[in-house]
Amino acid sequence: MPERIVLLARESAATAILYNALVAHFDVRVVYEQPPSTMHLLRSRVRRLGIWRVFGQVLFQVLIAKPLGALSQARRTAILADLDASDAAIPHHAIARTATVNDPLCWELVRALAPRAVVINGTRILSAKTIAALGVPILNTHVGITPMYRGVHGAYWALAQGDRQHCGVTVHLVDEGIDTGGILYQQAIDPTPQDNFSTYPTMQMAVGSKLMVRALHDVLSGTLRPHTAEGTSRRWEIPTLWAYLANWLRGAK
Repeated sequence: MPERIVLLARESAATAILYNALVAHFDVRVVYEQPPSTMHLLRSRVRRLGIWRVFGQVLFQVLIAKPLGALSQARRTAILADLDASDAAIPHHAIARTATVNDPLCWELVRALAPRAVVINGTRILSAKTIAALGVPILNTHVGITPMYRGVHGAYWALAQGDRQHCGVTVHLVDEGIDTGGILYQQAIDPTPQDNFSTYPTMQMAVGSKLMVRALHDVLSGTLRPHTAEGTSRRWEIPTLWAYLANWLRGAK
């Protein structure tokens, strides 16, 4: 009988890629977290980054990210085929839902499923109480090489910095920080001239989902060996329109 894993996540293509990689090895149950409202996210971001920077991020998402995403679907499909990954829909019978991962009702739901480990993807930052309440190893697939490329869009930012060797993905243990937990596996990806901001995450998740399978086997065998890596720790954000255009002129797309 396969060991049970809970995938605690937001509904997305990335979560589907993870699920399809994991379900070939484990009994996977999915708990979807309801995302916060767009207005809540904008207010939070403005408090942290300032209104001008957030305005630039919104312009980037509307004028660049969304059109790129629409134009890059065929390339994302090709990446999945090349890397033997799938974003097929998760069966309804495997899915439960929660308002937020940091709600005691969510903790009870996960504990009732009795997993050997929890994998998160795209959720809110887990509180210390949540981490303690779940009571099993919690793992994350981060689309960047830590500690240098924490936050979001790690592959894009590595390429924008001319740091191709650190364009990749990390599987790590989850702590209270943002992508600061002990590193389990890391691997570089190799974007082609066909790739762009919209396709890097597909490549990262296709590679990272296989690393996650290895990490979960380590959990089950008792051979988990988290470690730290050298490098200046930095958290990256969504690019503003003007930052993206400046990087594009230097060859990053």
